[in-house]
Amino acid sequence: MTQTNPTTDRAQAEARLPRWMLALAGVGTLGILLSTHVRFGAGFAVGSGLAILSYLWLHQAVEALMSGGQVRPPAAVFAKILVRYPLAFAAVYLFYKTGWLPFQAILAGLFVPLGGVLIESVALIRDGLKTQA
Repeated sequence: MTQTNPTTDRAQAEARLPRWMLALAGVGTLGILLSTHVRFGAGFAVGSGLAILSYLWLHQAVEALMSGGQVRPPAAVFAKILVRYPLAFAAVYLFYKTGWLPFQAILAGLFVPLGGVLIESVALIRDGLKTQA
């Protein structure tokens, strides 16, 4: 049985998460566009972009807050924390009120990080089962 370093595994998983999210957003958007639903595809892309940006900002903020070497995190981290949800709510509300893009498509795109986490979870379970065999 092979032992792995949990810290290294976690760092690798954290590095793969944005890639899974981008891949899922790209495949989802492309699939929707190929089914000739252009507005829905654009809405899914916008929702995916908002969700991935929000995840990246949250990840940066958590890393900055948890770094032991700094006494005080940079001001940009606080700005990202404060702007994260209001920006997302404003964008979703704008598209909801104007109807430029389907609201359901934007909401579907907001779940792309969840899909990325599920894909990474399955990959980690598969790797764990391989090391036990």
